[in-house]
Amino acid sequence: MDLEAVKRKISELSESLHHYNYMYYVKSESIVSDFEFDMLLKELEELESKFPELIDSNSPSKRVGGTVVKHFETVKHRFPMLSLSNSYSKEEIIEWEARIKKTIEHDIEYVCELKYDGVAIGIRYLNGVFHSAVTRGDGSQGELVSSNVKTIKSVPLTLQGEVPSDFEIRGEIFLPLQEFERLNKERAKENLALYANPRNTASGTLKLQDSKVVSKRNLDCYLYGMYEERSSYTSHYQAVLGAGKMGFKVPLPEQRKIEKVKDVEGILAFIDFWDYERKKLPFEIDGIVIKVNAYNQQEELGYTAKSPRWAIAFKFKAERVETKIESVSYQVGRTGAVTPVANLKPVYLGGTTVKRASLHNAEQIEKLGLHENDSVYVEKGGEIIPKIVGVNIAKRIINAQKVVFIGVCPACNERLIREEGEAQHYCKNTTSCPPQLKGKIEHFISRKAMDIDGLGAETIDTLVEKGLIKDISDLYVLEFNQLIDLDRMADKSVNNLLDGITASKLQPFEKVLFGLGIRYVGETVSKKLAKAFKTMDCIVEASYESLVETDEIGEKIARSIREFIEDEKNIILIEKLKHAGLRFEKEEEVRASSILESQTVVISGTFERYSRNEMKQLIEENGGKNGSSISKKTSLLVAGANMGPSKLKKATDLGVEIIDEADFLKKIKHD
Repeated sequence: MDLEAVKRKISELSESLHHYNYMYYVKSESIVSDFEFDMLLKELEELESKFPELIDSNSPSKRVGGTVVKHFETVKHRFPMLSLSNSYSKEEIIEWEARIKKTIEHDIEYVCELKYDGVAIGIRYLNGVFHSAVTRGDGSQGELVSSNVKTIKSVPLTLQGEVPSDFEIRGEIFLPLQEFERLNKERAKENLALYANPRNTASGTLKLQDSKVVSKRNLDCYLYGMYEERSSYTSHYQAVLGAGKMGFKVPLPEQRKIEKVKDVEGILAFIDFWDYERKKLPFEIDGIVIKVNAYNQQEELGYTAKSPRWAIAFKFKAERVETKIESVSYQVGRTGAVTPVANLKPVYLGGTTVKRASLHNAEQIEKLGLHENDSVYVEKGGEIIPKIVGVNIAKRIINAQKVVFIGVCPACNERLIREEGEAQHYCKNTTSCPPQLKGKIEHFISRKAMDIDGLGAETIDTLVEKGLIKDISDLYVLEFNQLIDLDRMADKSVNNLLDGITASKLQPFEKVLFGLGIRYVGETVSKKLAKAFKTMDCIVEASYESLVETDEIGEKIARSIREFIEDEKNIILIEKLKHAGLRFEKEEEVRASSILESQTVVISGTFERYSRNEMKQLIEENGGKNGSSISKKTSLLVAGANMGPSKLKKATDLGVEIIDEADFLKKIKHD
């Protein structure tokens, strides 16, 4: 057989196997026997072994895995993977829908879907062929897990019909209940610890280094979110059905896994249906997702810093169990907040064995009227964090002692402070309280801050206990000889750690600022501060009033920043970090002009010459700020095609200047 004939045969076999996979794993139709499928796959593998130069990266033979990845590459998302705001009551859903109607006054459709209890994934396709798969990560960047996702048989490697040339589809990878039970039976036979629940097992499987092992776990995947620069679809529902025609496993209307409704009554009916029917599903769900259907209405509603305003998740009521409190202990966080924790008689709840539950603060202990050895009711808040929701007083032991919140720090014996208006008690010994110091280091080296690999919690404990680190600046004076003698540290791991510490000096100012761990100064606030003040020196000199006037900086945050700055120890720490070479100035952004300086610009609709992301970039390059919704602060509305009438009306009522794409480009001299 000549090379061209082999190429044709490999192509024929691949096409057939892709089709059979699609029919079986997506359409649930078996059109060939297992034996026939295996013989075709074997024939393909034999040809590929003889002619390795003809192997395609998306060959059906790749489904069985075999790729070993030592470290998953971190990849920046082209489109941020925002999380949804959660609701735990129908009243909140009714309030959410009412808020939507205040902005979108007519012709609203909602799409209701299942909230799969798995791992969020984004898969990119170029010209109809699988390109890459990235986990959610922190929402702005995730881990490249392409080789593992390729083993999931319901994920197509090649698409069918008309497809966009470059797009991403998002969904949820999960472990079917049958597979979860099978894995635990195998582990039980080998006297291994059982997996806690399907969701954690799916997440762990996706991070395995050997894709051959992943392929044997039989993960599954529903895909339902289309993302591209210029979509040919006008609504979410339309895009989901379109994705199904391309070959993706999507939620189907006939199975009522996705449904269009026109009002809140339809939303609540869908919730009620699946609250009962979910018990019959072959996989776990933990709620329902509701989205505004039309893309132009989604765009009109916009986003908060963390989530879209046009979507919400309803979480099903948590399972409740009764168990007994064995003791109460206290944890000290990196900010000095002291949290009481109930140590429980182990009890099975929502797929995991629960041994501890947060009591939150002294007020909660008082509210529960908690006594030693009480029998308590435990739920999982949002089905994630266990919490005590009540006490079975009928089972209380006679003469049981009331649980009283401690007065001194359990780690350093410093007297605890509870400030007016605060629920938490705090230990103010910020410099030498071990849990606070360890927590600050863990926060400082985290991915969202300085992103230093190679420092686990145990190594941090050792460094603090041996006195090698007294504050975060001491990381930058660590030496090879100090680290090599520590447990679990060899030449390579020490060098990797030191290289990571050196590389962290290149992190931008906003990440350094976030890494300092100022109370209430999260990732978004750090970016706002860096943009507004440019340097750490300017923040140090900033008055309380000037901080409050800064975009998204309220009184509480401003007070916290001033309190941090007024502590001389923190000023010394900043100087030490400056001396170490960290960046305390924001790099100047490359600007085409300052034409839009101090102006908040809102874009709405679709545009001919540029994508929405490119339009936003042009606004920033010319000194403007992107706004997500029309308000009194809006300076300019750039109106594209299919813009929502509500946004147009609001802009007109407020006297906001409205221009089209062509006039905008003339305004910034970008013809």
